[in-house]
Amino acid sequence: MPPADHWANLMRAVAEKQDRAAFTAIFDHFTPRLETFLRRMGLDADGAEDVAQDVMVTLWRKAALFDPAKSTLSTWLYRIARNRWIDRLRRERSVAVDPHSAILAAGIDEIRADLILDETQRDDAVRAGIAALPAEQRDLVVLAFYAGLSHSDIAARTRLPLGTVKSRLRLAFQRLKRDLEAGGIESVGLD
Repeated sequence: MPPADHWANLMRAVAEKQDRAAFTAIFDHFTPRLETFLRRMGLDADGAEDVAQDVMVTLWRKAALFDPAKSTLSTWLYRIARNRWIDRLRRERSVAVDPHSAILAAGIDEIRADLILDETQRDDAVRAGIAALPAEQRDLVVLAFYAGLSHSDIAARTRLPLGTVKSRLRLAFQRLKRDLEAGGIESVGLD
């Protein structure tokens, strides 16, 4: 997973320049994770997709409100998703939902623990998969994801043709996806 400052930089680009490429990178990374979170909260697939889309619309419209000094982007987005989920429950039920109830808090803590465990297992599997890549692919993956460089920047830094960079990264992602799926880990974002 890219470092927090990578996400903060992308959010700055969305807030200041309405950068669609930055928004797309955030959208592609976080939407499936938000949907999984919301499904675990009890929403069906359509409901989870609706709420996740609403969270992303909020991100686009209110990107300037994100403060990386106060929280990470993932924390900010999950908080918005949780609030939208509570709003949805209130609309669908005649009984008021107390967002601070012990039952809801326990459910949130359980989901948070599951998400942390899932993310940790996935991160470990990705790191192991990256370590197993041939050096020529591994080095490019590290530049792309840990340094946050674009394909063009990688080509310039490594003095490789852009096509070679793209081909090696595509091969690396195919291998990582295959290895993750073989290990029972969902390969979100490696398509």
